[in-house]
Order: sequence, then C-alpha cells, then structure tokens
Amino acid sequence: MTRTSFRTDDVDRAMEAIKDAFYTNRLDVLARPERFGASFEVLELGGITVGDLTCGADVRVRCGELGSYHVNIPVGDSFSWHQSSRPEMITAPGTAALFQPVGTTVVDRWAGHGRIVALKIERPLLERRIEELTGRAPRGPVVLDSALDLTRGRGKAWAGLVGTLVEDLGREARLLEHPLVAAPLRDAVLNGLLLSAGHTYRDQVEHPVGELRPTPVKRAMDAMRERPEHPFTTAELAAQARVGVRWLQEAFARYVGMPPMAYLRSVRLERAHADLLVADSHVTTVSDIAYRWGFGHLGRFAEQYRTKYGQVPSRTLREGVGGSP
Repeated sequence: MTRTSFRTDDVDRAMEAIKDAFYTNRLDVLARPERFGASFEVLELGGITVGDLTCGADVRVRCGELGSYHVNIPVGDSFSWHQSSRPEMITAPGTAALFQPVGTTVVDRWAGHGRIVALKIERPLLERRIEELTGRAPRGPVVLDSALDLTRGRGKAWAGLVGTLVEDLGREARLLEHPLVAAPLRDAVLNGLLLSAGHTYRDQVEHPVGELRPTPVKRAMDAMRERPEHPFTTAELAAQARVGVRWLQEAFARYVGMPPMAYLRSVRLERAHADLLVADSHVTTVSDIAYRWGFGHLGRFAEQYRTKYGQVPSRTLREGVGGSP
C-alpha cells in the first residue's frame, strides 16, 4: 500500500504528480489570472488507486488513453468530460462518471472550488474479478455505463464504501494501513462497483452459474492473464498450478469450459483486440500486434480473431480510435 500527500501551486509539478499516481496528462489552467493551487491525497490499494483531488482553479485535463477503468466523483461542483469522439457530458454531485480504458479522455472543465474523488482500477484486476464472481472469463470488452447514481440504492451504499477510503486519508491513525482491513475493503469496493454500475456482465455477476473454481485452476488462469504472450505449455501451467497435467485438463474442461490452451488463446485475442482498437494504423500493423501477444501464424490469428469478434483484425485497426480517417 502506498500513500501520497502533495500540494503545489506549480502546474508542471501537479502534472507530474497526476502522472505518478494516475496517467500521463496535460493540465491547462482556464482561469485568468491564474490562481492555481493543487492538493492531492492519494492511496494505492493493490490495483485500485483512490485520490481526493483539488486544483484551486478551473482547469482542463487531457489524459489520452487511460488503459485502466476509472471513476470520477465530483464533490461541490459539476465537471464536464468526454472520451474519444463522444459528446461532452456534465457530471454533477450525486453522480459518478465512469471512464473506459480505451479512447482519448479529456476533463473539459473542472471547477476550481470543486473536489474530485478519483478511482483508478487496473483493467486486469476488474476483468479477473468478473471471472471470480461469474466463474467464466469475459468473452469481450467490459463496457461500463457512463454514469452511476450515488443518491439511492446500491450506488449510495457503494459511495459510502468509497467515502470510508477517503475519510481515512485524513486520519493520523490510519486503519487502512493494516492489510487485514485494506484487502477486504478494496475487494468490497470493486465488488460493489460491479454490482451497482451498469455493464456488459452485470447479469452474470448478479446471477453466477456453475461451481467455484479450485485454487489450482485459478493459479493457472492468473499466470496466463499476467503473461499471455509467454509460450506456455500445458505441462508448465500444471507445474505452476501444482497439479498434474491430466488433472488440470479435466478441471479446465469442468470449471472453465475449455482446455487450458484454448483459454490462453482467448486471453491473447482479448489483448490483441484491445490494442487494435487504439493503435495508430499509420504506425502499427496487424502483424506487430499479433506477434506481441504470441501469435506466430498470421493466417490462423486472423481466422480465430474473425470467429471471436466477427471481423478481420485489419478492419478493427482501420476503424478503431487510432485508425485511418
């Protein structure tokens, strides 16, 4: 766990602090004369970064591609934002804005007298949690709704959990520094988001089917999701899972619904798909991305990709965020 407190009236130093805790960014002060004065309290909890942020002046923040899921909760005033070519949205207090990992991200106006409670959620952490809750790996992108009502129901309860994290940032005796408290609360925040926000796997999270996966299966799946480009063999995965090859194959058939190598191929296709969506087609080729994720045969990669996503990879690259106009 890492905790950071930061205050500055220097815009460049504030940009560097946001980069260290969250994302590469360009911060522009919109108020004239400038009266900039940033205050950041940040806590990192094993894949979730929580920040209580103020800038003291109206600003615009351009972050480009996030690569992670992100939630912004305004306190005291609204803020406006957009991702990619989608229309600008205004998020008011009592509502959370939910950002996707892909797509150029801009906070168009963040008022100087308003705070933002920000949560950065690492993409593999959220996807792995969906696997653990549903018993099945996501078969496509996890697309979050753009807004979450925090004034009632589960959204209100989830906001209370987040508030617990934020309140602890200002305490001298910080309970969250103890791992017995930090890890369960982090998991509760992640589970609460998946149960309160709209997304493509909401029904499966609400009503999981099948049996919980044994620990050896989870070990093998974690290894593949952490390094999908690695040339795993079933024997190597069995060794990492601490079981025999036959046991692992039978367990994957029962609990995952496919052999270990088929699961690895699915993870690789997911990563390739995500890269194709955001790559610059003038700089990056399909083969670059295919080789990056362990596909040695371009013809088989294209066929498998088309089967999973309904189009050839070159079309995804051409029509994605970084594709040709």
